[in-house]
Amino acid sequence: MSARVLVLGSNFAGLTAALSIRSHLGRDADVTVVAPSDKFVFNPSLIWLPFGRRGRTDVSFPVAPTLEKRGATFVHGAATYVDPEAHRVETTEGDLDYDYLVIATGYRNDLDVVPGMPETPTITTLPDAERTYDAWRRFLDDPGDVVIGATQRASCFGAAYEFLFNTSYQLRRAGLHGKVKLTYVTSEPYAGHFGIDGMPGARTLMKMFAKKEGITVEANQSMSEIRPDAVVLDDGRELDYRFAMIVPPFRGQDFLAKTPDLVDAGGYVPVRPTYQSEGWDDVYAVGIAAAVPVPWTTQVATGIPKTGFPSEQQAHVAAKNIVSQVRGEEPTVAKEFAKIPALCVMDAGNNGVAMVADHMLPPRKAAVMVPGPQNHAFKVAFEKYSLAKMKAGRVSLP
Repeated sequence: MSARVLVLGSNFAGLTAALSIRSHLGRDADVTVVAPSDKFVFNPSLIWLPFGRRGRTDVSFPVAPTLEKRGATFVHGAATYVDPEAHRVETTEGDLDYDYLVIATGYRNDLDVVPGMPETPTITTLPDAERTYDAWRRFLDDPGDVVIGATQRASCFGAAYEFLFNTSYQLRRAGLHGKVKLTYVTSEPYAGHFGIDGMPGARTLMKMFAKKEGITVEANQSMSEIRPDAVVLDDGRELDYRFAMIVPPFRGQDFLAKTPDLVDAGGYVPVRPTYQSEGWDDVYAVGIAAAVPVPWTTQVATGIPKTGFPSEQQAHVAAKNIVSQVRGEEPTVAKEFAKIPALCVMDAGNNGVAMVADHMLPPRKAAVMVPGPQNHAFKVAFEKYSLAKMKAGRVSLP
């Protein structure tokens, strides 16, 4: 009898886990993927949507054909309750039983972090990025000062920086550079922290970028309110704006909290280095859904980014361990989040920075940042490659 593997989520982590398990086990695994969205979205490209450089169809594709081609089943529905003792997940499309469960449910925006955040443009989801496109169009018709930022407890700093420097590039193209004030507000202790305790030379490089682009940086800041025309900082200062884009913190999905002892206070699943949950050997969590402890304390709460490459790496580890369990072996593959290599290309419109390190979090033995216009081309090429790879279901490729 085939092992029943149920995967909740169909983006980077979920699609990678499902297809990897199916590839290794073939008919020995009955793989089902459940997700409320029937599209895979290449989130790193959402930074470009507000400026009209990408559209919905450029950065997404339907997941059902990809899964079905590889012998997996797709259920377009939302999970509503996980019962680990009964090995069952309740969904809007009916109950599903499993032998092994992979939770790859991603995140939701924590819009309660600052009053006014729900009405403020952001880019963390496809619908959000499309709404921000409308806000940018209105700004171009009636320009003024601009504030780009990341709130306290935010973690998606890469997207914030990319949008910041793309905004500067677009201001130049619109003939507005130097005529409007561009401010970056962040909870990071310094510009270039990135939520990963920085990289060699990151602080200096970000200062150089900010100076070159005429950007005012307000680091180590909390926001107390976001009004339609101003960001109010905890120290009482008000940063007026005509256009703003703010990245909020993320939280785990609400339905997971209904299961006792499954998630932490942030809604994420605490996991072992094997990505098995701490409470159940047959329940895994990968990607943003997996809890990652912050190994440092900052004056203003700052999260750790878990998107993209780390999500895929976690999914591969979980898949290998599930394959071992199905074959009657012990799950021995382990890779702590902190030790996953860091690989990131930060786009800046027509420039950028490549960041590579042996470990996501310190201590590191090797780390380097390489600035230059070639990184924009590399990011575009990586987007095309990643979308083609995922759509074809070839998740074993680098």
